[in-house]
Amino acid sequence: MAIPTTLLRDLRRALPSHRRLLAAGLAAAAVAVGIQALEPAPAPTVEVLAAARDLDGGTKLAAADVRTVALPETAVPAGVLRPGEADGRLLASPVRAGEPLTDARLLGPALLDGYGQGLVAAPVRVADPGALALVRVGDRIDLLATAAAGDQPARTVAAATPVVALPRPDEAVEGGLLVVAVSPATAAELARSAVASQLSLVLRPP
Repeated sequence: MAIPTTLLRDLRRALPSHRRLLAAGLAAAAVAVGIQALEPAPAPTVEVLAAARDLDGGTKLAAADVRTVALPETAVPAGVLRPGEADGRLLASPVRAGEPLTDARLLGPALLDGYGQGLVAAPVRVADPGALALVRVGDRIDLLATAAAGDQPARTVAAATPVVALPRPDEAVEGGLLVVAVSPATAAELARSAVASQLSLVLRPP
């Protein structure tokens, strides 16, 4: 069977157009491959723990309080907690949702980093728990001891003492403790004073 002359003519006309389309498609694919090759590889990441929600100071961490996030290696803070390292640990200060958790946020040796050598974390119960609402972690306070009988003037037991941890807000109403960084000798004096005296705090100017 002979192919009509008109059909042959139409096929000849269509072939150059198809070649141009094919060439354009190949060129576009080559450009896409080149761009992909120039893109940098994803940065290595590290799985760390972050707060799953806003948390108060004094919170005892549980699985529902934390979540695992992947951070670039260059963005991982020192002392960050890894999965499995948070259960049962106590927060020294409030943290925001999404904030990576580090050892400096927990009650423990790292809590005293930056306050000097030879200090200990001493818990103190003050006579007026409502005063704790005026204090923030990092504030410096004077701790005064007043004899229960009230016949002796107040004396300063610890001066310009940094506050390193505070109780949860609901515990402050019931007389929750605050934690201060002091020398071992001052910690012993605070413990002795708490037996026979009432302790109160005075805020130092920033």
